[in-house]
Amino acid sequence: MWKQTKHGLYKQFNFENFKEAWAFMERVAELAEETQHHPRWENEWSVVQIWLITHEGGKKVTDKDYEMADAIDRIFKDTGPLGEKAPDPGAHPDKVKVFTDGGSRGNPGPSASGYVIMDEEDNVLADEGVYLGVTTNNQAEYTALKLALEECLKMGIRDVQVYMDSLLVVNQMKGIFKVKNRDLWPIHDAIKKLAAKFDHVNFSHVPREFNKLADAAVNRALDEHLNGNSA
Repeated sequence: MWKQTKHGLYKQFNFENFKEAWAFMERVAELAEETQHHPRWENEWSVVQIWLITHEGGKKVTDKDYEMADAIDRIFKDTGPLGEKAPDPGAHPDKVKVFTDGGSRGNPGPSASGYVIMDEEDNVLADEGVYLGVTTNNQAEYTALKLALEECLKMGIRDVQVYMDSLLVVNQMKGIFKVKNRDLWPIHDAIKKLAAKFDHVNFSHVPREFNKLADAAVNRALDEHLNGNSA
């Protein structure tokens, strides 16, 4: 569903791989040229995000944008992506890669958690950003991990490789660092119990540049909430 944000009509499209995402973007580019109405978009791997706004209309959402949105949705359905198909519980793999991130604008301040779940061929199975309210960076990082593992359990996944750019959380989950902040004890314990329900969970630290999809989910949730409140 398209959402009206401060930056225009917004929608995210998920595909099985980059090739499908690129085919979709090529067809949308042809549509934009035909209609002379060019969207703002971002592509990261198999995910395409699109914003529509009418610049000559004073940078407002107009009927022209809604017509463009309908046309893009038709292209999306024709392209045959994973995005809007009903999930098939039996189709989920036993082993996945999970990227999680959390951020706070102020620390403490407005915060959000984000996670992306992929199969071993890098197909996106889930991509979610959740606004949390006012909290800290570390609380947002832990919450992202908890939400991702809960989703993996719902999907019936048994083997999880977690990637995070928070070295603190990774080392605390591995037991290398102690959890000194008492506020983090409850969620740390809850994640430990969640992890025990899987056959295998491994935690790895990655540089921020390798965690862009989860970071984008965080910022998307923050922007949508904060811009919506300021509108």
